Amino acid sequence: MQNIKLVATDLDGTFLKNDQSISNKNIDALSGLGNAKIVRVAATGRNLRKVKDVLNDDIPFDFIVFSSGAGVYDWKEKKHIYNKNIDKEHSQKLVNYFIERRLNFHAFFPVPENHKYWYFKGEKSCDEFDRYFTFNNAFAYNFSKKGTLKTNLCQFLLIIKEDEKKFELLKSNIEAISPEIRVIRTSSPITKGYIWIEVFQKSVSKGNGVKHICDLLDIKYTDTMGIGNDYNDFDLLDFTRHSFITENAPTKISKLYKSAPSNENDAFAFVTQSLFE
Repeated sequence: MQNIKLVATDLDGTFLKNDQSISNKNIDALSGLGNAKIVRVAATGRNLRKVKDVLNDDIPFDFIVFSSGAGVYDWKEKKHIYNKNIDKEHSQKLVNYFIERRLNFHAFFPVPENHKYWYFKGEKSCDEFDRYFTFNNAFAYNFSKKGTLKTNLCQFLLIIKEDEKKFELLKSNIEAISPEIRVIRTSSPITKGYIWIEVFQKSVSKGNGVKHICDLLDIKYTDTMGIGNDYNDFDLLDFTRHSFITENAPTKISKLYKSAPSNENDAFAFVTQSLFE
């Protein structure tokens, strides 16, 4: 633990409190890590625009791994340094599959404009799908029934009610469409009881985003720490040498990594304190 050179944290449910505020203890921990010359990374499922909704410019992170690793942003220099999108051919295959089956889905523009998206409403209504649209309709464009693409895409989002068997079947069917994509599961940040199914280019993960930063800065993977709280943090926590999961994580995954307090009880400050005292 004394050789840690990089700390990466998820935002929602981990670094942020439930009301999306940041505790003074977590701010102080970021400053302490900076004084100790430890690189500070936020690794989140949020796109960069949504990151800026909760992080002011003066919050002292060094890098942001956003959209689950589809992009990496130098927070200090204010520039994009990495992105990975689904190419047009495989994006079109996914669009065709979802439209043929009349599924509700969102299809996001390529990084760095991936706060914008197309949407398609299928046969069965989904309250959570409609809630997402309500919150983000300023950046939404209706897909035609034909759904012809002229560009790469960052990702797709489908939303289902919590159902393990349905999720596993849909995940298997989607990943069978192309070897170039992968499915990531996350709990809904809007309403409990829903699963968000995110589809990315196969190499996209929070872990690979952090790996890119390590390679850029010549940091050994063994000298890293990570903290998260949900299914979409597995790739991050499997990559970092010292990994923690908050006590507010879903019960099924709460024992997979070292335990940390909840996000409401300054989990980030708790696990990093010994690194800069």
